[in-house]
Amino acid sequence: MTHLAALTGIMAISFSASLVELSEASPSTAAFYRCLYALPFLLLAWLFVRRRDGRTGPQRWLAVLAGLFFALDLTFWHRAIADIGTGMSTLLGNTQILFVGVLAWLVFREKPTRAAFVLIPVILVGVSLSSGLGRADAFGDEPIRGAVYGALTGLSYAAFLLLFRASNRSLAPSAGPLLDATAGSVVGVLALAPFDDRFAVVLPAESHLWLLVLAVGVQVVGWLLISVALPRLPSLETSVMLLLQPMAALLWGFLFFTEEPSGVQWVGNALILAGVALLSWRGSVEGAREKKPMPLDERQPQEVALPGPPAG
Repeated sequence: MTHLAALTGIMAISFSASLVELSEASPSTAAFYRCLYALPFLLLAWLFVRRRDGRTGPQRWLAVLAGLFFALDLTFWHRAIADIGTGMSTLLGNTQILFVGVLAWLVFREKPTRAAFVLIPVILVGVSLSSGLGRADAFGDEPIRGAVYGALTGLSYAAFLLLFRASNRSLAPSAGPLLDATAGSVVGVLALAPFDDRFAVVLPAESHLWLLVLAVGVQVVGWLLISVALPRLPSLETSVMLLLQPMAALLWGFLFFTEEPSGVQWVGNALILAGVALLSWRGSVEGAREKKPMPLDERQPQEVALPGPPAG
């Protein structure tokens, strides 16, 4: 059920780019309203389960810090798109899997399997092809600056995933950590808004409607489901599954928005799907199948203590 929750959540968040495009809002504006509109829904969800939320103060602040890194991730990614195009920026952004793999190995002692070392590069090739890297204009006008933004995107996303996972080691209901992280994202996006000259508070009613759909469908439903899986699965395994997002986004564009992917993009999708399926079957982290999270009521208080925040 944990894997099913993660996959369902990933399918939900794969609509993000299409909904942002439909809203016609700037990246920072969309990120701001996406998180702001999600807050009351997440607060309501948390109120129903708050008695089971036994997280400590430091754990809550760790979730807020994760949200700040999520805001950085969104900002760097859209700056990379402007400089080097969607294909290259998507590929560099998904280097999060490399950062997650290394940091999880060093911090949480989650050693990747041999299958992971072989299949992750194959999946990243699929991501690059699926995102349109084979097009003539795939490298943009500012390749060096864009590459820096792309690398920072991957690092920020990896930091968000690892911090968000660490903020709920006690396996509290996912609404609480996601509420805190989303609040942190609102603050982070506002702090970074001056770097987006298209940031606007006043928008047409139709834009607000699409942003509300983005908030409820992606930030609330999608990330609530992913939040269930994050603390229960190895970091690298969740990171690999998130690479299905660009594949699904391409599929939705074809089915619902009359977009026509090229043959190269379909090949990329096939590589992603095959790679993720094989890695899920073979396992991405050594010994992960033997380890199961302990029920919350069996944990001793000292076992809830967090490791230090990952580097970066």
